[in-house]
Amino acid sequence: MGDKTYNVLFLCTQNAGRSILAEALLNSLGAGRFKAYSGGSFPAGAIDTHAVAVLEKLRIDTNGLRSKSWDEFASPDAPHMDFVITLCDHAAEEICPVWPGHPITAHWGYPDPAKAEGDEAAKLAAFSHTASLIAERLRLLINLPVDKLEHLALQSEVEKLAA
Repeated sequence: MGDKTYNVLFLCTQNAGRSILAEALLNSLGAGRFKAYSGGSFPAGAIDTHAVAVLEKLRIDTNGLRSKSWDEFASPDAPHMDFVITLCDHAAEEICPVWPGHPITAHWGYPDPAKAEGDEAAKLAAFSHTASLIAERLRLLINLPVDKLEHLALQSEVEKLAA
């Protein structure tokens, strides 16, 4: 895979739970090969406390995490994204900004753990379960031959232009 660091943007409507978990988990698991970011179409303005609790339990640094608009990543001075991944059904249905450079896009739908019912333990369990599911998928992403994916993405763009 070489020395390139791949930028990944995780999107969710509020950027308070799932996308924050994905950002922090990939930055921890990615071993410098991946740099994760997150944003939302309608950011909540604060991270869900259950997401923070789960990350802290996993001993993942939460400093610098914040709920923010995906508009920050559509500006000309934003980092180039190699991957853009939506994590909730609402974000997947929304019209996303056009990301410069034609990143590889994917949708990984997860139920919103913030909608879990019950006491604190049940809500923490829902966030923990979601974090576990996201981490499992991130481990698969980390182990993919990304250079081959880039070639396939480029080939797909060329085929679209030729059609």
